[in-house]
This record gives sequence, structure tokens and C-alpha cells, in this order.
Amino acid sequence: MNVFILNAGRCGSMTFIAACRHISNYTAAHESLTRCIGGQRLAYPPDHIEADNRLSWFLGRLDRAYGDDAFYVHLHRDREKSAGSFARREQFGIMKAYKEGILLGEEAQWPARELATDYLETVEANIQLFLKDKSRKMDFTLEEATTNFPGFWERIGAEGDLDRALREWEISYNASA
Repeated sequence: MNVFILNAGRCGSMTFIAACRHISNYTAAHESLTRCIGGQRLAYPPDHIEADNRLSWFLGRLDRAYGDDAFYVHLHRDREKSAGSFARREQFGIMKAYKEGILLGEEAQWPARELATDYLETVEANIQLFLKDKSRKMDFTLEEATTNFPGFWERIGAEGDLDRALREWEISYNASA
């Protein structure tokens, strides 16, 4: 069974994957197929855990490829903290792509925090709509990670070193400056 950690970004997805690397019966990666297109974009190996915030733009194809046969985690973080982190990254990455490519607003002068909040609202709504008919899913908040992770471990039938996996949540990977 494949596992997808759906998220908007800036919410602990790298830490989630670091914790999953202590699972012996799954592979785990962060944004491993971002440079692929076509059939290769979603060609994950069996029994693989993937976290990639860009999957929120591929949800139709993800449904067609995996449907209800996968396990889905909706990973998120306190909205204000996520928006603040994204606002500091307004000039590059997904925020630049959202502003200039999705909204076509390269000339617009929206405040960075408002732009980040709009991006988060859009992606979160996409994920929630995608998950509405999925039978294997879990809501997971960064703020309650050490409480949520053992339940995730159990629900996917993980094997490995849970104690080491839980210690990963003490580390902030890819934290904003």
C-alpha cells in the first residue's frame, strides 16, 4: 500500500519523512518525483510513503492512479505559523509560482501574508475535497505529531523503530530563518 502525505508545505513534511525512514517495511521520500512529468510523475514504488506539497495540484491524477487503494495523511500546521513561514518566502518557490503563475499577478502588490493565507486556503480546500470519499485517511497536525504518529504507524502496519521515529519530531528540518 502506498501512503501519501498531502500538505500545503511549511508544516513538517520533511520531519514526517525523516520519521518514516525508521519504518522498515516501507520506503519513504520527500518530493522524490518533482522533476517528472506524464506517467512518471506519480510512478511511486509499491509500499512507499511520499510527502510532496505539489501533489495538491495533481489530485485528479493521484485519484486516477491510486484511488482508494492508498492511505492518505492530511498534514497541516497552525495556519498563522504556516502563513508567516510562507510570507517570508514570497519571492521564490511555490509562493512565487502561485503569485505569478497561478494568479498571474506578478505586477500585483498583495501583502505577502495575505497571499500566503490565500495559497493555504486554496491548497487545504483542494486536499479536503480530494479526501472526502477516501476510506483510508488521517488528519495529522504538526503540533500534535508525537501523539498522532503512533496512530499513523499502527494504521499503516508499520514495522521498525518507533522510538527513533518519534525522536525525529524533536528536530526542525527545513525551518525558516
